[in-house]
Amino acid sequence: MKKRNRVLALTVAAAMSASLLAGCGSSAQQGGAASSETTTSTAVAASDGGEDNIIRVGVVCSMTGGSAIYGEGAQNAIDMAVEEINAGDSGYKIEIVNGGKVADDAKDAKQAMNAYNKVMADSPEAIVGSFFSSVTLPMAEQASKDGMLLLATGATNADVTLKGATIFRNCFIDPYQGKMAALFAKDKGFTKAAVIYAKDDDYSNGLKDAFIENCEANGIEVAYTGECMTTDTDYSSQAAQAVASGAELLYYPCFLDTVPLLVGAARNAGFTGAIMGGDGWDGSDTTGLSAQFDDCYFTNHYSSEDTAPAVQNFVQKYTEKYGTESLNACAALYYDAMYMLVQAAENAGGTDTASLVKGMTGMSFTGVGGDITLDENGDAIKSIAINTYVDGAVKWTETLGSDGKVVSKAE
Repeated sequence: MKKRNRVLALTVAAAMSASLLAGCGSSAQQGGAASSETTTSTAVAASDGGEDNIIRVGVVCSMTGGSAIYGEGAQNAIDMAVEEINAGDSGYKIEIVNGGKVADDAKDAKQAMNAYNKVMADSPEAIVGSFFSSVTLPMAEQASKDGMLLLATGATNADVTLKGATIFRNCFIDPYQGKMAALFAKDKGFTKAAVIYAKDDDYSNGLKDAFIENCEANGIEVAYTGECMTTDTDYSSQAAQAVASGAELLYYPCFLDTVPLLVGAARNAGFTGAIMGGDGWDGSDTTGLSAQFDDCYFTNHYSSEDTAPAVQNFVQKYTEKYGTESLNACAALYYDAMYMLVQAAENAGGTDTASLVKGMTGMSFTGVGGDITLDENGDAIKSIAINTYVDGAVKWTETLGSDGKVVSKAE
């Protein structure tokens, strides 16, 4: 992965805070609706910041469509975090722009740029989001041009933080997640795996590539690799071929809306081995498929059953306020993001964008998502939770450290 000199880049970011470089493209060029004049004026206003103790934050997530459950979790989590922070004694407060509401990216790149421009119009000092790589990538590119701090949450595509020195994330990246899945498979004693992935989805491709590479490096044969599309509803052919390959593990790195279809197809085809996916499985509907989800696993950013005090405190408060339906990893990541911005302000002694970028760079942070260290690319080096299913309900099984070794385990 390409490295960059963030110290030098911070100087550039600070300069951009005063005035955008003449060659910056507009959000309209990125698929959004704003003109270059609008983008320029909002970027300058956003970066001024001042010396007050208030961090003005724009938040973007999917609030409508099939992924609205993530947006619901994000809104609840930031409301809870902001209430706690503003009542606390850190000396800093957070104000969510856009009337305190999460701007809707609708899991669409063009709509994401509209959401980005919407929060930029309110002159934030940082933007948090989004949860999906496909919508975060264009926002990250524009945020870098605008000199705006963007703290991505669930966007695991490796290219997100390479867009610029003001881009960070508090989630792991796809190559890391795919590697951890392979190490888990090795630890479970699997020697032969099958993979079915969505060829039209960057997330799925990234996890597939990393999983296969690390399986091969750890003595696991990948006996079958099958393709599908994100819009497919019939997986019977691929499932049959996975069974015929003799695989003991089927890896399906796709999003929650198709997971029940794949799991059902695999079991109907006679696949009796383990089935595994990535964090995109979080929130999958197991209704009527409880037995089929036995011996299924997925990697995730955290588990609500983790016994760590930070996790249990978050889970208890969230459940009391909002119940458990939207208690997902997205909520945990947005919650942690608010506290990371406060720590960035503490580290650098200011709430303006340039100070927050400086304070975020190289940060070590402990939150609901575990112990996080941001590397030279702004990526989170962190632990990863492995979840399974019992009677159709998600259950934590163990958490792996960055070296792939178990750091905590369910009793």
